[in-house]
Amino acid sequence: MQQNAHGHHSSGSTCLIVEDSAFDQQMMARVVGRAGPKMNVKVAATLQSARSALAAGKISLILLDNNLPDGIGAEFAIELAADPELGNIPVIMVSDWPTPFMWEKAASAGVLYVVNKAEFGVRYVDQALRGRLRKKARLN
Repeated sequence: MQQNAHGHHSSGSTCLIVEDSAFDQQMMARVVGRAGPKMNVKVAATLQSARSALAAGKISLILLDNNLPDGIGAEFAIELAADPELGNIPVIMVSDWPTPFMWEKAASAGVLYVVNKAEFGVRYVDQALRGRLRKKARLN
């Protein structure tokens, strides 16, 4: 599923939401829609469909649930971190019940934030994108 969080074409940046709950997908898409700069949104309900979305095009930010039908989000974050091309994409884990074990795996994968779904908001998206832009600016 692909949607535009703003009803118009954005600057080309895309957020990939990896979440199997339609309710939580919509909540995260609304949060991305309120963040700036404007972003397109792609949704993947499984890790396999997330891998396909990553292979299909440039992703600027990943919002990742931990409990997915085909695996664990924190382990997927470690997989991403090990990939030379995908390892630079900022990842925010948004989970119902963050556990110490999940925090540890997320930290080892370089995940920017681990946030409870009830507390997830625009500031996390904005901070992740600002950090990414600063990194990009340093590379130029």
